[in-house]
Amino acid sequence: MEDERGHKHEYRARERKKLVLASVVTGSIFIVEIVGGFIANSLALISDAGHMLTDLFALLVSLFALYFAAKPPTEKKTYGFYRLEILAALFNGVTLFMITLWIFYEAYHRFMHPETISSGKMFIVALIGLVANITCVYLLKGDSHGHEHSLNVKAAFLHMLSDTLSSVGVILGAVLIYYTNWFVIDPIISVVLCILILIWSYKLVIESVDVLLEATPKGIRIDDVIARLKQIPGIDDAHDIHVWTITSGMYSMSGHIDTKDMMISETTKLSKEINRVLSEKFKIGHTVIQFGCECKVNNAHNKHNHP
Repeated sequence: MEDERGHKHEYRARERKKLVLASVVTGSIFIVEIVGGFIANSLALISDAGHMLTDLFALLVSLFALYFAAKPPTEKKTYGFYRLEILAALFNGVTLFMITLWIFYEAYHRFMHPETISSGKMFIVALIGLVANITCVYLLKGDSHGHEHSLNVKAAFLHMLSDTLSSVGVILGAVLIYYTNWFVIDPIISVVLCILILIWSYKLVIESVDVLLEATPKGIRIDDVIARLKQIPGIDDAHDIHVWTITSGMYSMSGHIDTKDMMISETTKLSKEINRVLSEKFKIGHTVIQFGCECKVNNAHNKHNHP
């Protein structure tokens, strides 16, 4: 047991180091692209910098989650600090939405009045961004599979992979502008990248709001949970079932379980079986269960009133 805990601690330490390094690289290239975008007068580069910002946030959220997951709950914060990740995600989604509105507005003016763009500078900056993205993908690739507790790193890896593709798009745009002088290509690329950012931001906001409203997690149906619980020997019925998300990938459930008349020691065994089934089938890690035996209570009540 101690060896397993030590292994997990060492693995998370390696995760943190790689995430920190990837965050530094991504943050540096974000600054390079945003500055280079204004110097080259390229809206596509600025849009790619916005996409890079989403990746930087994904990396920071992963670090955030790893750090706060290790902090114990307090007397007031009985669930710990997991929801801070959700609040940060919501803020990021709204901020990115506002950024895309500004880029759409600028793209509209570029369509109406195309501006001269320094395709050479655009190409060089985008190439630097591509090299940085490939570096980050390489850094995170080793932790993108093989460990259950690396889901956050896997998500960051996928974001960096998508940004690599967008950098390729900007490079191709710079080449086309250089040979054709079709400056309208720049706002077209920026709009495409903004649509990608907008889709990701929308999903981020919706998922964050769902968690804050304690909606049933995706992939879990209450009817399926009830049906599976009823299959456990000793359970007559399950009702008032609520399943919600504490933070990404961490689910909780509360509910009422009707059983046959049994001793408290037997309900303890039954509770362990319920937790095992819920964990294996639905990835629910925390439960609050109230046991009841309505039929017996009603029978006792009837005997008392009708001797």
